[in-house]
Formats: sequence, C-alpha cells, structure tokens
Amino acid sequence: MTPNSIVINAREISREKPPYIIAEVSANHNGSIIRAKETILAARNAGVDAVKIQTYTPDTMTIDVQKSDFLIEDGLWKGRSLYDLYSEAYTPFEWHKELFAYANEIGVTLFSSPFDETAVDLLDSLDVPAFKIASFEVVDLPLIKYIAKKGKPILMSTGMASSDEIGEALEAAKSVGNNNILLFHCISSYPAPLSEANLNMIPLLQKEFKIQVGLSDHTVGNLASVLATSIGATAIEKHFTIDRSDGGVDSSFSLEPNEMKALVNATKEAFQALGPQSFSRATAEDGNKVFRRSLYFVEDVNEGDVITKESVRRIRPGFGLAAKYYDHVIGSTCLMPAKRGDRVTVQHFNKGGTK
Repeated sequence: MTPNSIVINAREISREKPPYIIAEVSANHNGSIIRAKETILAARNAGVDAVKIQTYTPDTMTIDVQKSDFLIEDGLWKGRSLYDLYSEAYTPFEWHKELFAYANEIGVTLFSSPFDETAVDLLDSLDVPAFKIASFEVVDLPLIKYIAKKGKPILMSTGMASSDEIGEALEAAKSVGNNNILLFHCISSYPAPLSEANLNMIPLLQKEFKIQVGLSDHTVGNLASVLATSIGATAIEKHFTIDRSDGGVDSSFSLEPNEMKALVNATKEAFQALGPQSFSRATAEDGNKVFRRSLYFVEDVNEGDVITKESVRRIRPGFGLAAKYYDHVIGSTCLMPAKRGDRVTVQHFNKGGTK
C-alpha cells in the first residue's frame, strides 16, 4: 500500500488506484425497505465500490417545533420544518441489520453517516467498515471523537467548513488515535451549481492537511466528478436513486443506474489517463518513432569525401543517427562509402563514436 492509503473491506483507496465510488442512498428509499434493498442492488450492479446510508431519527436530529429557527427558509426544501423533513428522509434504525445483511449477501460494501452517539453504537454493533461524517456534523467535535474511538476509517465532508474548522475536526479524530481519515471537498448546496463546484479546493486541501481528498458531488451530471479525478480525488460520492421520476427528498440531484454506471466508467478512464509521474514514454508511441527525423545520406559519398549539407539531410524516418549530431557530421571526412538512402552512423565520421 502507498503512504496515507485507506482500506475499506480490502479495497485500497489511494492515488495509485481508481477513485473509490460511493452511491449515497440518503432518503431515496422513499420510506420503503424493499426500495432501499433494490437501490443497494442497483448501485452494486452499476459497479460502485460502496453504498452509503444515513443513520438518525427525527428526534436525534432536532425537535418538533414550528418556530422560525426550525423552518427552512430557502432552497430545495423551502417552507418545511426540520422535523418534518427528517421524518420523511430518515432510514429507520430497525432496518439497519437487515440492510447490512443484504449488502453482505450481494457482495457490496455498506456503511453510513451517523448523526449522534446512538447511531454510532448501532453501526458499530453491525461491524460497519467505515464511518462517514456529514458536512453539517464536521463542527460536532464530541461526535467526531466518539466516532474516531471506534478505530474505523473516517470519511469526512467539508461543506461550509473553514480551514480552522477542518483542522479542528481532524485534530479531534487524531487526538484519540485515529489518523485513518479521508476528506471530501463538498459544496453543501442541493443541487450545487457546476460553476460553484470549486474543484481547485481538492489540491489545496491535499497540500494544507497532507491527506487524501475526494469529492462529495452534489452537482447535476458527472463532469465535476470526472474533473475531480483528473486532479487527484481518490474517492467520489454521488447521490443515487433508482428513478428520479418517483420523487423523494434527494431525487432531483441523484444519479440513476445508467448514469452511475457511466460515472464509474468515466472516472476509471480519467484515472487511467493520468498515468505515472515520470518521463518514461507511453508504449503506444513506440511505433511512431519512425516519423522522427534523423540523419540520412541523400547522395552517394566516397571514403575520404567531406560530408556536406548537400550529401546529408535531417529527414524522416528516424532510424539514422539522431538529428542533434548534424553539426558534428557536416564538414567531417567520410570514413567509409555511403549510398543515397543509407543511414548516417557514427562509423561514417568518427572512429571513436559520439559521447
């Protein structure tokens, strides 16, 4: 494994591997455990590495009051109370054991975002392989410490967070001995405008915190995720639904199965296109070396003749002496006869060869 790599269920997440693709189910089960299972299966069939759910109840998130503080003023859920929204969106605790067993049965990794300590304990009892910390919870340092003490990998979104807040969240986890963390650049807008995706944050976060960085992508479409892969994102999270037309809290900015499959393929191709950071040339170029210029005799030359610009040219193909030796050859005495179309070699002008 490479330095700073993270392993979830034997899958390495690092700059040496294609990005780890996570399908976020969120509320797209639409209140049905059957649909939740169908969504997990559809995500697996689309080729994702993992599926993520969210673990909370309305009462662990907020309280049921209609005061203005608890009403959503704008955006996708404008006019709804927090309690009403979470009552529609939550994944019941009693589903979790069955969902984790089902994911294990069909061979896909399932983990979750817990939103309070009871959720953490439930997930830990189900041997969850990793925890996700949602953007809104990145400032809940007591919760982060509680999660970190479980010793599992932590995937942490950074939407809305300042540099100081990200640093404090990382320090909270590290203070209890958990350094197994991957940050997600995230714009906490639903959906997020592509023009505000600010993907340059990915290399900035990598540099600032010396840590792996992925993208939790709330934009519509796959462009942001593919571009993020091209600048070093090691994980991609996208909301996922079986069918947007069925509605649901998060459906409008979620990918459907064919779109998720396209994302998996496109990010793999983007990763492959990056290649190694070295000056070694691609093997695909080998056959085209013939089209480089090199030195050839363009007229017959006898032993003892002076090699001139008229007798030697820099032309294609590239099998002759490298063109950089042209000035060494011109004006030298030819040491062996040559015919028009012969390659120029070091033996034609220099008994000791070139250096």
